[in-house]
Amino acid sequence: MQQKRNKPRTPRMVRTVRENTECRFCRDKVEYIDYKDVEVLQKLLTQRGKIFSRKRSGNCAGCQRKVQNAVKRARYMALLPFVS
Repeated sequence: MQQKRNKPRTPRMVRTVRENTECRFCRDKVEYIDYKDVEVLQKLLTQRGKIFSRKRSGNCAGCQRKVQNAVKRARYMALLPFVS
């Protein structure tokens, strides 16, 4: 049986520390994201109508859920398109 050769170790990438930045809604202390505020919601959508991810939009998890519900309500009320 052959023995495995250990690969030479490459230096690992140095992990960078991310600054604790608040999302735009937490910064402004917004408790309710209004589905009728189409201008704000359109900034969080792609050209095709998909919701940007948390990483792309910069929202925290709680605000991302609120945005998701607001976008779904706006779509249902025909304020935003489902697809374009």
